[in-house]
Amino acid sequence: MYDFIKGKLVEKNPAYAVIEANGVGYLMNISLHTYSLMKEEEHCMLYAHLAVREDAMVLFGFFEKEERELFRQLISVSGVGTNTARMILSSLSPDEVSQAIIREDSVLLQRIKGIGLKTAQRIIIDLKDKLYKELIPHEKLGIQHNTKTEEALSGLLILGFQKMMAEKALNKVIEVEGQALSVEQLIRNALKIL
Repeated sequence: MYDFIKGKLVEKNPAYAVIEANGVGYLMNISLHTYSLMKEEEHCMLYAHLAVREDAMVLFGFFEKEERELFRQLISVSGVGTNTARMILSSLSPDEVSQAIIREDSVLLQRIKGIGLKTAQRIIIDLKDKLYKELIPHEKLGIQHNTKTEEALSGLLILGFQKMMAEKALNKVIEVEGQALSVEQLIRNALKIL
């Protein structure tokens, strides 16, 4: 229904962005990969995917068409819903996800919250041939923020983690890695601990 939404960036955090287009504010759920690529500019464009459920219509936004395509392929796998697909793309970059599937690395996929052995194997079986044919290149960019720890905590809470556990994981990441990490790196490293 929607291919993309282009307009004024009103709000952005690690879990969603709000874009105003023609007087309407669209709340779009985003992955950490998209969050890291979005610049602090007044205007932006996100490629859209509308998920229609019995109780809600949910918009997902992607900075790159390739990430949206990978998201759509992930949700085509039985047992992988939109939130699980977003968790996958928040834990690993799209390139890392594609490479893990092509290499049949079910161990890496199982490290993601909500992915067990059977789901990891199903993802690999269903998507390996598709992804092998259309290997997607991605750039890796990061953005620094002043309130990185707070944004990382907010992102983890929105992804469904308990506040105490999320804070503990973030403190451990900062203790080991230092303060120089981006919000995306903080969340990714915390997800590995949680």
